[in-house]
Amino acid sequence: MVTKAKERIILGIDPGNVIMGYGIIEQKGNKIQCLTLGVIALSKYDDIFARLQIIYTRTLGLITAYKPDELAIEAPFYGKNVQSMLKLGRAQGVAMAAALHHNIPVFEYAPRKIKMAITGNGNASKEQVSAMLQKTIGITEIPENFDATDGLAAAVCHAYQPEIGGDSMTAKSWKEFINKNPGRIK
Repeated sequence: MVTKAKERIILGIDPGNVIMGYGIIEQKGNKIQCLTLGVIALSKYDDIFARLQIIYTRTLGLITAYKPDELAIEAPFYGKNVQSMLKLGRAQGVAMAAALHHNIPVFEYAPRKIKMAITGNGNASKEQVSAMLQKTIGITEIPENFDATDGLAAAVCHAYQPEIGGDSMTAKSWKEFINKNPGRIK
């Protein structure tokens, strides 16, 4: 049985209440192209609610402009500072609400899973993630702020996930993986 190659646009977000990174990719089968990436800088706003409103409005703007089929978002990092986690969770929730407002499915990934999907190392640095994205999907302009490539990494991580319920891309061996994913091997 021949199945149609997966075609979708994925919005990836690295949430933050000071800087929110985003990246949007188009996936056609095994080919991934970066449509845009950037950051939403929020440090000039003192009021947390003003920041949340901007996150919501700018996320809606990205959705309107690029019409993504899915949202991939980085899960909050579970650290020791509860206040930081609360602020990060609010930022994440507002971005998710913007997607849900447009009935866009949301997928959440732990930071380690995103790094593992992109570099093969769950403890990779932001610089390593950025460099690997440059190699694998050919982004030429590396932004000054690695939050942008972190947002892009969330989208690419989601693109690499096997489809649930459909023709799964999981492989039982490296040979099978290479046969199923010729576009991911260089």
